[in-house]
Amino acid sequence: MTTMSPAEPTRRDFLYIATAVVGGVGAAAALVPLIGQMNPDASTIAAGAPIEVDLAPITENQAIKVFWRSKPIYIWHRTKPEIEAAQNVDVAALPDPAPDSARVKEGHDQWLVVIGICTHLGCIPLAHEGDYGGFFCPCHGSQYDTAGRIRRGPAPANLALPPYAFISDTKIRIG
Repeated sequence: MTTMSPAEPTRRDFLYIATAVVGGVGAAAALVPLIGQMNPDASTIAAGAPIEVDLAPITENQAIKVFWRSKPIYIWHRTKPEIEAAQNVDVAALPDPAPDSARVKEGHDQWLVVIGICTHLGCIPLAHEGDYGGFFCPCHGSQYDTAGRIRRGPAPANLALPPYAFISDTKIRIG
């Protein structure tokens, strides 16, 4: 008769360890896709991601349209007369009072950045149009000035401002 010392591993010990390892790997393999499906879709992440816009190619008196979160964003390089016209408006007479200084970043008065969606029914206004030289919504006739403030028409509020910051004098980050 042979006796075994309890310190020596047996085949049974090997099977227990192998079974535990395979079970652990299987559980981890099942959890990875379960946890991964809880993350937002890549297109959702990209849609809300901040965008950077190079301002250098935008000439004076030019407005460009970019898209952020599926919204049109107008970036307008205003001229000195357009800035002065926006600053010399009687703010108290506006339907949605806001000074020009509250609509632009300090030290960057020449750059107007607005969400290009009419505050009446969500149409996209045209830049450099209307009686005030700003934005004109052809759908219902709302007119905005060179600071994106409502001046005439059914729109109840000024064009909204997106969250943005100047990274440098020639580059902004929207979002």
